[in-house]
Amino acid sequence: MDKSKSKIEKVVYFVRHGQSADNVAPVFQSPDSPLNEKGRKQADSIAQRVSKLSFDVLVASPFERAKQTAETIAKATGKQPEYSELFVERVKPTYINGKPYTGGKANELWREWEKSLYTSGMRAEDGENFDDLVARADKALAFLQNRPEQSLVVVTHGYFLRTIVARVLLGELLSGEVFRNIQKTAAMENTGLTVLQYRENFEEKPAWRLWIYNDHAHLAD
Repeated sequence: MDKSKSKIEKVVYFVRHGQSADNVAPVFQSPDSPLNEKGRKQADSIAQRVSKLSFDVLVASPFERAKQTAETIAKATGKQPEYSELFVERVKPTYINGKPYTGGKANELWREWEKSLYTSGMRAEDGENFDDLVARADKALAFLQNRPEQSLVVVTHGYFLRTIVARVLLGELLSGEVFRNIQKTAAMENTGLTVLQYRENFEEKPAWRLWIYNDHAHLAD
């Protein structure tokens, strides 16, 4: 094999949804929070960019903000979205969805849940925890790897997308504390484009590899 070349078996273009109403409101975001005006403009911009890509299928989280972003991409590309629960945002305890940050019980539960996101075995009511997120990221990557299409666009969410990237980069080395640090320090813009390739390199077996992270040039004035 030519050392300068690698065999690319699959490309996945991940898009974070546009800005939602709850993104900028002092509340814990709920699954049904829609895009706000800025988010709709961002969705238009990423839709035009995605329309220039060659891809086979559009997959999206069914959360409202991701669904609306995917529908905008569908209008620009003619690809109708398939919805998958694998790509929803980290699942909060039901009680805190839509509650204000200043609410006593909601704030306390949020803090407990946040800790569970980097503490293996800990759980806060019905919210996902660290183990759940890592397992779902693995299932999402397996789902994409096993799809027959070579090129996919996936509309998802910032926290879960960083989880996927962290799993690709660190694999079994991903600990709770490392995960916490990644989530705190790896910024991601609304409608930012992140790209993974499933490919083999010289003397390396096929694996997911990070190609592009959080490219949001389409949002430049």
